[in-house]
Amino acid sequence: MIYLLHIDTSGEIGTVAISGDGVVLSFVSTEETRNHASAINNMITHVIAEAGISVNQLSAIAVCGGPGSYTGLRIGVATAKGLCYALDIPLILDNKLTLLAYTAYKNQPAYAQYISLLLAREKEYFVSVYDQNLTCMVPPQHVTEDALISSIEKNARTYMVSDASKNAIDNLQINNLQVENNTKIELNSWSFYSFEKYNCNHFVNLADAEPFYLKQVYTHK
Repeated sequence: MIYLLHIDTSGEIGTVAISGDGVVLSFVSTEETRNHASAINNMITHVIAEAGISVNQLSAIAVCGGPGSYTGLRIGVATAKGLCYALDIPLILDNKLTLLAYTAYKNQPAYAQYISLLLAREKEYFVSVYDQNLTCMVPPQHVTEDALISSIEKNARTYMVSDASKNAIDNLQINNLQVENNTKIELNSWSFYSFEKYNCNHFVNLADAEPFYLKQVYTHK
């Protein structure tokens, strides 16, 4: 059986899971926000024990590389890379925007366009657009509100997964739109998606793997 360890620290709530051949076997989420660094190792130990396997049985690690919290992404990706080095197993780096669109595509297959839209900061967004076959039309990127409005097809029957405000979504003026506000990664679809990537050897180079920050980090003096 192919056992994968899944790590998501892209948001305030961190999640760790074990899947076997694309099926979730165990998972745990943090109840405290912004507490990934102190919790993640205990969470990994917990899900491995709950799944009834040893760490040496892991075939690969799938980590959500973002976009999301800058600090959270660094913790998740660094932890995943460290374990991959120690266990000599490959790393799967998944983009949250793609995972959200994939879940929408699997659950709602009748749409011509799938959009993942996450708020980056005021009037700025992370966005990715996919067609009815889940072919990526607009790669995951960071855009301003004006650029977003001009880049989206307005007449296609669209399913959008977004945490943006209703006013922001209305400003896009998409004529036939269904909106899903739950932007948490769905573990069942992520497990199967990563399992398919494993079978296709879609791994990343550990030395080069970095989070999908997508936007520049602003610092204040």
